[in-house]
Amino acid sequence: MNIVARWFKRNLSNPQLVFLGLLLLTVFMVVLFLGDMLTPVLASIVIAYLLEGAVSALQRRGWPRLPSVLLVYLLFIAFVAMVLVGVMPLLSRQITDLVQQLPNMVLEGTRFLTDLPKHYPELLTLAQVEESIAFMRAEAVSFGQQVLSWSLANVAGIITILVYLILMPILVFFFMKDKDLILGWFRQYLPKHHSIAGHVWHDVDRQISNYIRGKAWEILIVWASSFVTFYAFGLKYAMLLSLLVGLSVIIPYIGAAVVTVPVLLVAWFQWGWSPQFAWLALAYAIIQALDGNVLVPLIFSEVVNLHPVAIIVAILIFGGLWGFWGVFFAIPLATLVQAVLSVWPQPPDELETTA
Repeated sequence: MNIVARWFKRNLSNPQLVFLGLLLLTVFMVVLFLGDMLTPVLASIVIAYLLEGAVSALQRRGWPRLPSVLLVYLLFIAFVAMVLVGVMPLLSRQITDLVQQLPNMVLEGTRFLTDLPKHYPELLTLAQVEESIAFMRAEAVSFGQQVLSWSLANVAGIITILVYLILMPILVFFFMKDKDLILGWFRQYLPKHHSIAGHVWHDVDRQISNYIRGKAWEILIVWASSFVTFYAFGLKYAMLLSLLVGLSVIIPYIGAAVVTVPVLLVAWFQWGWSPQFAWLALAYAIIQALDGNVLVPLIFSEVVNLHPVAIIVAILIFGGLWGFWGVFFAIPLATLVQAVLSVWPQPPDELETTA
């Protein structure tokens, strides 16, 4: 108890640490309890932050702030319109077609599994195969029911998305245009003793700005290259599968391994054990190798120094709290924790030992 009391006395007597702790606690509570209601605002802040890199690049070339914001914003709106008009209808059709083809795929997989005990009786038994087939059928039926229930019960969700499509572009524009005004309004309510919080913010911004914007570019590049490759091979559901491959880069170490399964399964159901299947698998492996060994080192000029265990733990924790956005920001949030720990003052005895 004396150790705990001395720790509280030493840290709570420092107003900068108290402010930093209260600030982090307030932001965490707002996102945790008001995140659903503030989703368009939080998402707009994220998008504006992503676009700020392009605005800053134009400003460094001598462009004024407002023309830079207008150009980047119009390009962003054009990109969103292209996705909504060109990509989303294609994704919808491919998802519908995939759901309709699931029974045939399950039947084909059943035939393949049934033949395995004949060729490899020492590895598999007929009972094991039948158990696997029953599990596959149950999962396919459950998946189809979930898709059907989602399509019938999400009319309100579709209306909400339409509202977001109106609100978010407006919010993004004003967050970009009035960035200095908004930040200045917040600064006037900050106490005088906030240098540690400012140091943490500058450190985190320096580390994660490259990561977040680089990750967005990585998703787009991997998505586009995968789509071109799948389309050139004539693979079914090329847009859907390439989107999954692009989004898989969000989750380090795990995403690429998980998304490989549907890509190879669809290719196998379409071509079987054929040379075309082998060439597609080779092309997909090349995409993954180029992503990990060329694209990532090229895009990410600053490497976030986190242990793989810390990254996986961060993905599990923040993904469980905030879903997709938690997974996307798991590494930046882990970087924030690391930055706070790095500026936290050491106890006097440790300082003396270090000296």
